[in-house]
Amino acid sequence: MPIRSLGNPFTAKTDLRHGAACGCEGCRTDAAEAVAPNSEAMLERAVESAVVRSMFGHSDVSRRSFMGMVGGSTVAAALASVFPLEKAKAAILDTLGTPEKADLNIGFVPITCATPIIMAQPMGFYEKYGLNAQVIKTAGWAVARDKSLNGEYDASHMLTPMPLAMTLGAGSVAEPYIMPAVENINGQAIVLSNEHLDKRDPKQWKGFTFGVPFEYSMHNFLLRYYVAEHGLDPDVDIQIRVVPPPEMVANLRAGNLDGYLSPDPFNQRAVWENIGFIHVLTKEIWEGHPCCAFAAPLSFATELPNTYGALLKSIVDATQYASDPANRKEISEAIAPTNYLNQPVPVIEQVLTGRFADGLGEVQDVPDRIDFDPFPWHSMGVWILTQMKRWGYIEGDVDYKGVAEQVYLAADCRKIMEDLGYEAPAETYRSHTIMGKTFDPSAPEAYVESFEIRKV
Repeated sequence: MPIRSLGNPFTAKTDLRHGAACGCEGCRTDAAEAVAPNSEAMLERAVESAVVRSMFGHSDVSRRSFMGMVGGSTVAAALASVFPLEKAKAAILDTLGTPEKADLNIGFVPITCATPIIMAQPMGFYEKYGLNAQVIKTAGWAVARDKSLNGEYDASHMLTPMPLAMTLGAGSVAEPYIMPAVENINGQAIVLSNEHLDKRDPKQWKGFTFGVPFEYSMHNFLLRYYVAEHGLDPDVDIQIRVVPPPEMVANLRAGNLDGYLSPDPFNQRAVWENIGFIHVLTKEIWEGHPCCAFAAPLSFATELPNTYGALLKSIVDATQYASDPANRKEISEAIAPTNYLNQPVPVIEQVLTGRFADGLGEVQDVPDRIDFDPFPWHSMGVWILTQMKRWGYIEGDVDYKGVAEQVYLAADCRKIMEDLGYEAPAETYRSHTIMGKTFDPSAPEAYVESFEIRKV
């Protein structure tokens, strides 16, 4: 049963019969193949190309003929013997700094997951790195996707599955996207209407209607995983509808939804308004799961490398600042105003500090209810792709590792983290535990087939 939309219809799926490494004409995965490993490597190739052009002028024919006769590696070696190529590349890399484009438009959906992107404007992180960035409130994810694809946004706050889906052409035209930084980990919850206080067991949820903010979201995939582990088929036993986050509470109050798996502050807002209770935090489903991210078209990094580097520094620096619990109350006040989250400061503080009323008469103290870690683990990307495959959003052979590594630019994030003096993981793959089951990223297809409830 496809997800029905309350305001954001988004039902297209992608046929990947030829696999993620296919080069045939018309294959939607061509876009994924085009993604470069990282921006520094692209810059180095550009420097080498400039040196070669200086030798041959603008004659493409003579340059190609020469390189065809002796081979590219021979040309590189010959250049290095007479020209300090490595020093030239290093000098250019060291002198990068002035953004080619300082005035930027960055989209965000008003949720606490976007905290680093939002706070970077009022707290001066963009300005610190030479950028005049305007963060623009966006109603929902379909709008954020379309405005990014149309070039209205230079970069955008996105859900971690979105750049994978957009690169593959799942649900939209195929366009190479990169995700060099995660925004937040954890930070979601399943909320039920107060009408269902007597239905705490998910086995009692047959016939319920749940909201998620987007099809290509951790919210959708975690909700599906959770109910399936309790024996319910999410495409048969419940209905899942796409509801823009700001409309979640109103739909719960109106009875259009029995519950939702949503980003905050709308989980806490349901409690604040005495219409819902927190059934489970998603950190209890998967401790440390990714949620939202900073993403941009690949062309943004290749055409504006200085701007891309400055923006990534701004985001990583803000994310690390947000990761310190001592800064959370200050941040709550910075992102509460109308042009940002438009929420009461106490609601945001309950989310960011982790001391909150659960709607069941208790006050919980969970400091990492939401946390902030910019590193984009490739293994997380592989897990997301397995769930897209499990539920039929992509079909056929999938190059899980290849797509994850092309979209999630861990090397760029690691370099920026180290440049800013933060520790960064040396590896990009690790196992993850979801509801007590271990996910091994080296065996994704076996993982998909291990589930009794699935579409494939």
